Amino acid sequence: MCYNWDMSQIIPVASGKGGVGKSLLSANLAIALGQQGKRVVLADLDLGASNLHLVIGQRPGKASIGSWFTEKNDFREIIQPTDYQNVSFIAGDSQIPDLTSLKHLQKVKLIRNLKNIDADYIILDLGAGTHQFILDMFLLSPQGIIVSAPAVTATLNGYLFLKNAVFRLLYTTFKKGTPGRAYLDELKKNSEQMQKLYIPQLIQGLAQADPQTTQLFINRMQQFRPRLVMNMIEDPKDADRATRIKSSCNQYLGLEIEYLGLMYRDMLQDKALASQLPVVVYKPQSVLGQAIYRIADKIISTPAHEFDSDFNPDSFNGDNFQEAEDDANEDFNFRLSGIDDIVAGGSLSISELAEMIKTQQYEITQLRKENNLLKSKLIKAAQQGYKV
Repeated sequence: MCYNWDMSQIIPVASGKGGVGKSLLSANLAIALGQQGKRVVLADLDLGASNLHLVIGQRPGKASIGSWFTEKNDFREIIQPTDYQNVSFIAGDSQIPDLTSLKHLQKVKLIRNLKNIDADYIILDLGAGTHQFILDMFLLSPQGIIVSAPAVTATLNGYLFLKNAVFRLLYTTFKKGTPGRAYLDELKKNSEQMQKLYIPQLIQGLAQADPQTTQLFINRMQQFRPRLVMNMIEDPKDADRATRIKSSCNQYLGLEIEYLGLMYRDMLQDKALASQLPVVVYKPQSVLGQAIYRIADKIISTPAHEFDSDFNPDSFNGDNFQEAEDDANEDFNFRLSGIDDIVAGGSLSISELAEMIKTQQYEITQLRKENNLLKSKLIKAAQQGYKV
């Protein structure tokens, strides 16, 4: 693994689900690093739901990733100064309807421009979930940050995000035409069997089918060291959830994750947000502010490292329509396999699983009510149109 203290560090910040404080950490971490003399560029890559400017009190301007795509101007023009020392900002664009609207060449162009930014740290605030675009942005660095919370669904989704990232790394290493990809494609025909295999078991089979590429994948897994931040802690025992996630990742994914820190729930965050001031500016001595400063110190003291030189995210290609359909059909099984993993690993108790099911049942009921309401409105509108 090659370390370099002088290179720019790309730090993608992701979460398995929304509402766990991903943007809170991204914004405050950028300012904390800037206060220590580091040149930081904070980029809002939550395309379609961009609101990071509200966290830092930045007025939305015309310069954004969306305008850069449409107007084809110089990328440097959308890197805007902020009121905070050493911190620049790249606004997202809520006008981009969703991530799937980005074409492959647009993604490649964005990646290349992000990697060419002259800064000490480039913090990428990614959207929630496991869309392919988000996974590819997360894999721009082996040191990305995953934000989770003690809540059962947050823990599950945090683990599932890392599982998806590992499988994305797997499929980008075993490219089409390699014996290893042929082995994986054969396994994929039996999706139930595929979901029951853990990465350490997959490696054993791949090593026989394609030893050279398998060794490359093993090397990349050793380079891949995502960092976990547990947010919304209310009790010291909540921090145990981080240890459980780490244990499940190690046992079922063959992945070592690093524990970057925890942040206690702090009502000051709501007041800071209402004032459009980051917590580290609104009240730096608060419990939350001090937690962010500790995380910043750990990042500064850790040397940057990258994946091997042959691992080129620019070449990440979208799957064809048939593969996309297959993936959609496997999503449900994949999610269930994630639940199996963390239950078996002790990260999720039966009572917590029951609580999660109860919550999801309530959410489904609410969605059905909304669906019925919309359906009745559409029928009424259609009838009125027919009468006219």
